[in-house]
Amino acid sequence: MVMELRHLRYFVAVAEAGNLTTAAKRRLHTSQPSLSRQIRDLEYEVGAELLSRSVRGVELTAAGRAFLDHARLALMQVDAAVEAARTEARPAKKTFAIGFQTGQEMDWLPRVMAVLRDELKNIEVAISSDYSPDLADALARGRLDLAFLRAEPGYDLGYHVVDREPLIVLMPSDHRLVAKQAIHPRELVGQIFIGGSKKATVLRAVTEAYLRRAGVDIKLDHGVDNLAMAMSLVSSTRGLALMPAYAKNLLPASVVSRPLEGEAPMIDVAVGYSKSNTSPILKLFLSRLDELVGPNKPASRQA
Repeated sequence: MVMELRHLRYFVAVAEAGNLTTAAKRRLHTSQPSLSRQIRDLEYEVGAELLSRSVRGVELTAAGRAFLDHARLALMQVDAAVEAARTEARPAKKTFAIGFQTGQEMDWLPRVMAVLRDELKNIEVAISSDYSPDLADALARGRLDLAFLRAEPGYDLGYHVVDREPLIVLMPSDHRLVAKQAIHPRELVGQIFIGGSKKATVLRAVTEAYLRRAGVDIKLDHGVDNLAMAMSLVSSTRGLALMPAYAKNLLPASVVSRPLEGEAPMIDVAVGYSKSNTSPILKLFLSRLDELVGPNKPASRQA
């Protein structure tokens, strides 16, 4: 048996889902017995057990954890190679692909287009919106040239911080705390609490650090990957959520926001890009970042 890309994709899907049946049905659209056979073939080829099976699902072995990082990197490199080939095969008018965290395009897209004003006749600008970890993944795979996102760990990307926004409290529109102008962190105690999931690593870290500084011990009841999920849970569970301020661009009638009392925790908004991207439009855009943020607020750089 020769190891194939599909074996890597199957393994990564199972590792992320933590369950063979879930990965088979929801992500890979194959049968669970077929998926189990593919994983066994992969383990045979590797020469080590990668997953430990139990009644609760599957867990990565030490070998599996080591293999996972390299498998993800290999898949990213393949996707980037495919995207590079497709880009070169396109007509002369190049596409410049920009991603935004869902809702942030309302604030940033007009400024982006102003920076690119002199180049718009020569390029096609493709706009998409997604959640920050997915935007980072798309940058790493060559599917996006530029994205407005968090500085996500685990990716070899360049970041320029262009703004900082406070976290705000989301609540049902008829919640008793709506009467308050601002919410003290102590008032989150005893409420159903909604925050960033393990996937939303940056938001979760900022939230946890803020609660520690405030001396508030709150258990996360629901971890969410994105704002849509947060707002849905606020409505359905009557809980409170700490989310970035740009959530105000997307609130339904059933959810309202209030600022935090005192010094609110801040979360960065960054322009991210792949360091291996040689696009001249990207280079031009990065050289004009000060136009994007304004003359009195220069962009700051992160590794």
